[in-house]
Amino acid sequence: MIITQTPLRISLAGGGTDLPDFFMKYGGAVVNSAIDKYLYCIVKERFDDKIYVNWSKKEIVDSVDQLEHDLVREAMRKTGVTKGIEISFLSDIPAEGSGLGSSSSVTVGVLNALYQYRGETVSAEQLAREACEIEIDIIGKPIGWQDQYIAAYGGLRYIRFGPGRVATVEPVRASAATLEDLDHDLMLFFTGKTRQAGAILAEQKTNIAQKVTVLQEMARQAGEVRQLLEAGNVVALGPMLHRNWEAKRKLASGISNTELDALYERAVAAGASGGKIAGAGGGGFFLLCVPSEKRAAVRAALRELREMPFRLERGGSRVILNMQRY
Repeated sequence: MIITQTPLRISLAGGGTDLPDFFMKYGGAVVNSAIDKYLYCIVKERFDDKIYVNWSKKEIVDSVDQLEHDLVREAMRKTGVTKGIEISFLSDIPAEGSGLGSSSSVTVGVLNALYQYRGETVSAEQLAREACEIEIDIIGKPIGWQDQYIAAYGGLRYIRFGPGRVATVEPVRASAATLEDLDHDLMLFFTGKTRQAGAILAEQKTNIAQKVTVLQEMARQAGEVRQLLEAGNVVALGPMLHRNWEAKRKLASGISNTELDALYERAVAAGASGGKIAGAGGGGFFLLCVPSEKRAAVRAALRELREMPFRLERGGSRVILNMQRY
C-alpha cells in the first residue's frame, strides 16, 4: 500500500497569466503557496486483475480504457500501470469547486503514488509537467499550469511561465518571521458555493486577446508581491491582493457577482486590508488579509460563512506510507 499526501494551494497574485494561450506568447508569473490542507491518494495492489477506483462513486472495471475518472485513467496510461490495483482518494475539503487547486492535487498525487507503486521516484518537475499534459493537452481542460506546479513543489513560490512551453519555479525567500506573519494574517472563508471552473476559464481563455494589458499587469503584480514578501512587508500584501482582485474581475463575467462583492465589502469594512476569491472565481473560498487586531471583527462580519483555519505548507506532494510486498 502506498499513500501520497499532496497539498492544496492559495494564489496570491498572477492567477490567469498561467494559461498557456497567454504565457506561451507573452510570459506569465504567479506567487502562490501550498497550504496544510491535503488530498490523499491511496494505492493498493489487488489479488485479481481488476481496477477499482473509489471517488465520489466506485468504479470496478477490467481495463484502463473503461475508467470514467479521466485523471486516473490518463495517469495510469502515463505511468504504465494497467491492472490489479485499487485507487482511493480522501480530501480535507470539498473535492471540486473550492478554488484551492484540488483537481490538480488529485493528478499530481495519483501520478506520484503510481510511480512509487512501480518503484520509481520522480522529480517535482516531472510530476508537474506530466500533470499539465494530462489535464490540458490530453483531457483538454481550459486551465493553467500554476496548480500542478505548486502541488508538486510546495512551499511559497514565484513561478514564471513562458514565453514558450517552460516554467521556472523559484522560492520566495521570506524570513521565518514573515512566514509566521502570513500564517497569522491570512484567513480563508468558504462561501458555501462550489462551482465548476471550466465555464469561467473557458470565457477567460476566449477573452485573452482583449485582456493582454490586464494580464501583463497581473504578472507584474506577482513580481511586486514577491518583492514585498522578501522585504518582510506583510502590511502591504492586503492592498496588493485587492489590486489583483480588481484586475482579475475584468477577465471574465463569472468571476464575481453581487453576492460575492457584498461579502468582500463587509470584510473590508470590518478591517480586512484586502483579499480575493481563490481560484477561478464564482464561489469557493475567499482569501483575506486581516491584521491580527481585526480578525474577530471580520469573523463577526462573515459569521454565516465557515472559516477554514490554515497555515502555509513548506512541502509538496510526498509519500507518507510505502508498504510493499516483494
